[in-house]
Amino acid sequence: MPYFRYRAMDQTGRLSRGQLAAVNEVDLELRLKRMGLDLINLRPLRQNQYHGGERITRRDLITFCFHLEQISRAGVPLLDGLRDLRDTMDSAGFRDILTALLEDLEGGKMLSQALAAHPAIFDTVFINVVRAGEQTGRLDLVFGNLAATLKWQDEAAAKAKRLMVYPAIVSAFVLLTVVVMLVYLVPRFEGFLLSTQVKLPPTTLFLFGLAKLFRTWWYAWLGGAALLGTLAVLWVRHTERGRWWWDRTQLKLPVLGSVLQKILLARFAHYLALLYRAGVTVLEALKTAEDIAGNRVIAASLREAGQKITEGVGLTESFRSLGLFPPLVIRMLRVGENTGALDLALENVTYFYNREVEEAIDRGMKVLEPMLLVVLASILLFFALSVLMPVYDMAFSLPT
Repeated sequence: MPYFRYRAMDQTGRLSRGQLAAVNEVDLELRLKRMGLDLINLRPLRQNQYHGGERITRRDLITFCFHLEQISRAGVPLLDGLRDLRDTMDSAGFRDILTALLEDLEGGKMLSQALAAHPAIFDTVFINVVRAGEQTGRLDLVFGNLAATLKWQDEAAAKAKRLMVYPAIVSAFVLLTVVVMLVYLVPRFEGFLLSTQVKLPPTTLFLFGLAKLFRTWWYAWLGGAALLGTLAVLWVRHTERGRWWWDRTQLKLPVLGSVLQKILLARFAHYLALLYRAGVTVLEALKTAEDIAGNRVIAASLREAGQKITEGVGLTESFRSLGLFPPLVIRMLRVGENTGALDLALENVTYFYNREVEEAIDRGMKVLEPMLLVVLASILLFFALSVLMPVYDMAFSLPT
């Protein structure tokens, strides 16, 4: 179904802008009429433009899940509850999504089918869990678990940012320091030292040559860096080999790689527990969790585990053969598999990895801070020794 960007007016004369799915212009006008809006003008959108200017946040999805959990518990009809949520939702983009959901539900679709029409907003796990909740009649429990999962995602993202922000800031500061020294500081000393006819050490000559090369060909440096960066991004995004290389490289990064792997495995265990608790079979849950693993190397390992389970190997043994999980995690899974409480065992695995991530981030910060400071100090020391040592030699060689 195509999407349109519209401008409309409500009964009080207030303008409203948004994006909405409709069969054609007449259908769009009828849908806006049901929302109490009169269409002023519209513009068709290509599929990749939809919600380009209106980002649906995780907070919107949490509000959506919490609201549906409450109306399911209270026995409020789904259509009435969605209408109330649409009328109170702050995000114009999500109001359009809710309007489209209402249209599909009124047309006879199931909620999971209506959600599946918006894959950019509701991922595979979300849709599969809702479908399982429809089959079991426990939508309240399903939406409660989804809300908890989305909150957990927020916490996991915040943990990853804690470890990434500091190195990024220090690296940017180091780069800025090098550029300032090459452009402004080194040329000032270069003219003075060359005029004294003092024999300069190789490091000083190298630094002067590097500064001259940067000043003369700065546009080539910037253009080359931009071109290489663009080609690298295109290679990673649009080729399977590039994506595989990038995912493998991330896991091998010093300090950061092990933390990232723990975060990805925690997310996998959390989603697998969510799907299994909702009534999805182990193989289906494993396949869905594999799709949202977020890393092709780990996804390939999980795919291998799924193949082993299909061949009759137990879940615990399949995971043990991958070499991704430590012995304690394997032992917890074995207990859960033997007692029939696999969902509880997976939640324990998630808790285990959350603790591991917290401790790994703390350890990583303690390692990265001195490491980056040493790198910065080494660069500054190299510049200082290369520029100032000839000055000291000249000063001490002067007759007293």
